[in-house]
Amino acid sequence: MDDSSSFVAVRHHLSRSIESRHSTSVDIVTGSATWIGRSLSCVCAQRSESDDRVAIDLTPLQEERLQRLKRRIEVSFDGTRADHQEALKALWHAAFPGRELHGLVSEQWKEMGWQGRDPSTDFRGGGFISLENLLFFAKTFPKSFQRLLQKQEGNRATWEYPFAVAGVNITFMLIQILDLRSGICTNFVEKPRTLMGAIFLKMLAEDEWAFDLLYCITFVMMDAQWLAMHASYMEFNAVMKATRSQLERELNMDDVLRLEDMPSYSFLSQ
Repeated sequence: MDDSSSFVAVRHHLSRSIESRHSTSVDIVTGSATWIGRSLSCVCAQRSESDDRVAIDLTPLQEERLQRLKRRIEVSFDGTRADHQEALKALWHAAFPGRELHGLVSEQWKEMGWQGRDPSTDFRGGGFISLENLLFFAKTFPKSFQRLLQKQEGNRATWEYPFAVAGVNITFMLIQILDLRSGICTNFVEKPRTLMGAIFLKMLAEDEWAFDLLYCITFVMMDAQWLAMHASYMEFNAVMKATRSQLERELNMDDVLRLEDMPSYSFLSQ
């Protein structure tokens, strides 16, 4: 049996195992930190107490890459760090080429979809990796990044979702779905124990930047859901819930062996 057939067989086994014991879906619920105005909150994936676990073995490559990813996740955004400041400036220049930024605290940031004049306050739930994700999106798929940032396509609502804050929500949601919010120590890394986490580890073995790429796919998937649902500002949570369901369906398709095989990958353009 080749690697692809083996992966499909393992996925079928894990899916049947979970479905036989756990028939209720896991909802996206609101968290405590208000990120999107006063009415909407951080959209978080919350696992119920009855959620089943999947036992998987890691290859040395998977363990190494998973440990690096978890370390990235643990880094909080720190506005006093020079490298974090430079990353924030780089995001501005990627979003608005040729436009001068008047400061790390400025009314200009609202144009990108941050809540206020200081974007550092919006990184609470996503950490520094959420800024890295936005930068990866901007540099890897600049056309898609600009299309979503500028809301260039579709019949848009009067009250649109704030682009940057939505991006932080997506990072946080992916961390929860893939069961990545667990600690690491010097000689041991706690591995994901859910079906989505197990599937993602296969992708991580194929591509060290799998998390960042999945972020880009999820962002364009979310925007497509937003348009399909004719959503407006107050329906952001419902859109994120629908996005999560679609993401899980696509990751669990038999013919999706790489992230590039996901149907929503076709929404991305460089």
